Amino acid sequence: MSSILNNKYPSKMKKYRKAVFILPYTKIGKKIEYLLLKRKLHWKGWEFAKGKIEPGETKEQTAKRELHEETGLKIIRIKRFPFSGRYNYNKPLPDRPQYKGQTFSLFAAEIKKGKIKLDPKEHNGHKWVSFRGGLKMLKWPNQRKSLRIVNSWLKNDNNKESYKGRY
Repeated sequence: MSSILNNKYPSKMKKYRKAVFILPYTKIGKKIEYLLLKRKLHWKGWEFAKGKIEPGETKEQTAKRELHEETGLKIIRIKRFPFSGRYNYNKPLPDRPQYKGQTFSLFAAEIKKGKIKLDPKEHNGHKWVSFRGGLKMLKWPNQRKSLRIVNSWLKNDNNKESYKGRY
C-alpha cells in the first residue's frame, strides 16, 4: 500500500482498481469501538474492511456488500465521507495483474456487536479497539487518517449529517 518504484510493473499496468474503505464502529453509551480485521492475504497486519467496486454497483452498495462478506455483520447506518485517495501495491498481485494499486472512497458503518464471520481467505482475526488502539495497530497512513476523520465526526459533530473535515 506504500509507494513503489515503477520498474516493478510492466508499462501496461497503469490502472488503479476502484474500491471502498469501510470503517465499522459500534457505540455503547458514549464509548466508541472500531472493528479491525487481521489481514493475511497479500500482506500481514491490521485493517478495516475494504473491497473492489463491482460493475453496476454504487460505492454505498459495495460498502454494504464488502462489510457483510468480510464480517457477516449488517449495517445499521452508513455515512460516506469526502475523503478518497489511492495507493500502490508493494508488489504485483497475482489475483489482479492488471492493477498497480487501488483508489478508495471512505465510509463509516455503524454496526451492532455480534458474531464475526471472517472471510478465511483474507483475514485470520479481528479485534474491537478504541480510537487510540486503532491508531497504534493500523499500519498504513491512509487508514490512520481515515480513522481520525471518522472519529472526529463521531466525537465532534455529534453524528450530524454534515462533515466539517476536522481531523
